[in-house]
Amino acid sequence: MSELCLTLLCQPEVEEKLLDLLLMQPSQTVFTSTRTAAHGLPHEYLDQGELVQGRGRATEIKVLIAAADKDALLALIRQQFSGTGLSYWITPLIEAGEIV
Repeated sequence: MSELCLTLLCQPEVEEKLLDLLLMQPSQTVFTSTRTAAHGLPHEYLDQGELVQGRGRATEIKVLIAAADKDALLALIRQQFSGTGLSYWITPLIEAGEIV
């Protein structure tokens, strides 16, 4: 059962590689990805137009994970995406299910 929601915020340039990594993980069953505008990103990750607008293009990925899988998945992400400006946060999952 999934107990946590891992939210990842990445630059569009690394989106496909990150999605591929998640698809290859046997413990990952459900995740979503959405293109979004991110505010408060470090300036080195923004182009001139984004600096003027005050927001950057990004992809937000939400992954439902078991607490026991969290450390291993984060270690793998850190190893493969070091230096890319990828951000993350984890929230507890109160309830999840399927409406059938």
